[in-house]
Amino acid sequence: MSPIVHAELSWLCAQGLPTRRERILVTLAGVAPDLDGLGLALYPWDGGAAYGSWHHLIGHNIFLALIVAGLCSLAGWRCGLLAFAAFHLHLVCDLLGSGAAWPIAYLWPLEDRWIFPPPWAWELSSWQNGVIGVAATIACLLTALGPRRTLLEVISLRLDQTAVGMVRRLARRPI
Repeated sequence: MSPIVHAELSWLCAQGLPTRRERILVTLAGVAPDLDGLGLALYPWDGGAAYGSWHHLIGHNIFLALIVAGLCSLAGWRCGLLAFAAFHLHLVCDLLGSGAAWPIAYLWPLEDRWIFPPPWAWELSSWQNGVIGVAATIACLLTALGPRRTLLEVISLRLDQTAVGMVRRLARRPI
């Protein structure tokens, strides 16, 4: 699943939190397992070999989940719990939607045992991930009608309010 969809799903999980800061923290927790992907930009000469070997090892385990949730809990216990949940939502989405050949090492470095996706898991470039991505994007836009915010609040309040205004104007237009 793409990091953007991970961010959308994590941000949607955080909608019960009262502050923008907490919602941003939970969103970041939901994309934290993919931070090692920055290595693709830093080390382009290996053709992604290191990324393929290490990606579901370094960032996709319980220990990083506990560290991330612990840091987020400094903003409040609900933020920490939702960060832990968003992190694990990322892991589940990757197991189901990254292809059958990409397991995760949940207990690494204590155990070198891998959790493999179920046989019915789908590939990264599948229609299932496309549907989930479109649904998550629509859900993020629909929050402009209720709580008057969008995922863009993670980046900029000005961009967020511009998007909220656009969505609300579109919603008022007759079909």
